[in-house]
Amino acid sequence: MPLIPARAVVLLAPGLIVLAILLFLPLANIAVESIRPYVPGKIGGARDAPFTLENYAALLHPVYLGYLGTMIWCAFAATLLALVTAYPIAYVIARTRTHFIRIALVGLLAGLLFLSALVRVYSLELSFGTVGLGRTIARLMGVTPNSRSYAEFLVTIGLAHHAIPLSALLMTATIQNINPRLAEAAQALGAPLWRAHLSTTIPLSTPGLLSAFLVCYTINLSAFVVPMVLGRGKVHFLSNLVYDRYGELANFPSGSAIAIELLLVTLVVTYGFGWMVRRLVPGDAR
Repeated sequence: MPLIPARAVVLLAPGLIVLAILLFLPLANIAVESIRPYVPGKIGGARDAPFTLENYAALLHPVYLGYLGTMIWCAFAATLLALVTAYPIAYVIARTRTHFIRIALVGLLAGLLFLSALVRVYSLELSFGTVGLGRTIARLMGVTPNSRSYAEFLVTIGLAHHAIPLSALLMTATIQNINPRLAEAAQALGAPLWRAHLSTTIPLSTPGLLSAFLVCYTINLSAFVVPMVLGRGKVHFLSNLVYDRYGELANFPSGSAIAIELLLVTLVVTYGFGWMVRRLVPGDAR
């Protein structure tokens, strides 16, 4: 008896073919292009030359490592900020008894989620840039509005602006499944309100928190528009470097190597975080 029934193979074949053409074939082309030598003045790598790892060796330069570290740090800080901000929003939505108000709040979050990225970043630039609150906030931070530190702050705010509604939507369903009487029971036993939620609601919300963190962090790592506009040329993510190599320098081998690096970083974060959760969080809490 075959492991996969013939009927299942027939049903899966169209989807697998489309997936192979649209996903795996382009990735394979990028992987092959990343190990071709770069020829100045030529679009694409040299196809008649032997493969090389020079494009990957160049990524070990301190400049590229600095770009990688900035991307990881800004994405991490923005994700944490989004989770802290979105949790109370998700809690209010989950505990709202009026069905109409709950639907309206969810619709508002969905509208913010699908707001144009350009509208989002330029509204933040006007609000927190030099024509807005930028000078005041920069003065409180002890930096200048044109400094790299303030550009990292703007990028972090921009990433969190998109991650907050997504995090709230992901955590709302988890909080809805938590019995509110557990916190009430903790209060009845003498715990104050903040400790009752800290010892019952938040630990039981662990699955939603972990899911929101993983999804938002992965999306933030691959952000392109936010660091390009709000970074002001001082903060670059790997996605911006890929665009520069392909669009401005026509250095396809280097751009392909950076793209593979970004893919590997995303996979390491995804599976590494999942492994850490399985090791640290009990099975019944996931």
